Amino acid sequence: MARWLIRFALAIFLLFFGVLFGMQEAHRGIERMRGYADPSFPSVIDMKKRENGEVEAAVFGRPIVAEDLGEKQETIRELKTFNLFSRLGQLFADGVTALMEMLFSLIGRVLG
Repeated sequence: MARWLIRFALAIFLLFFGVLFGMQEAHRGIERMRGYADPSFPSVIDMKKRENGEVEAAVFGRPIVAEDLGEKQETIRELKTFNLFSRLGQLFADGVTALMEMLFSLIGRVLG
């Protein structure tokens, strides 16, 4: 099961970056076909290195900043929205976890 999960995660990772790479190559192909770079048509992935050694990345022209992720997490926490399906999923996961722990504990007592 663990090998399958690792393979699945690796396949998803490769497919995700394959899609981004394909979009970048399509962008370059459009530029070559036109014969000029259109500034209103942003690159898919743009990475620049600053003078201080930090790497700045942008996806579809929008900069990716670690502070933005923290702010977004804080905004989500502030909203405090209740999602019934999320809560039911969490309860189900907790129940399955408790059941498996009890099952493994019982098997450990019988075998040990």
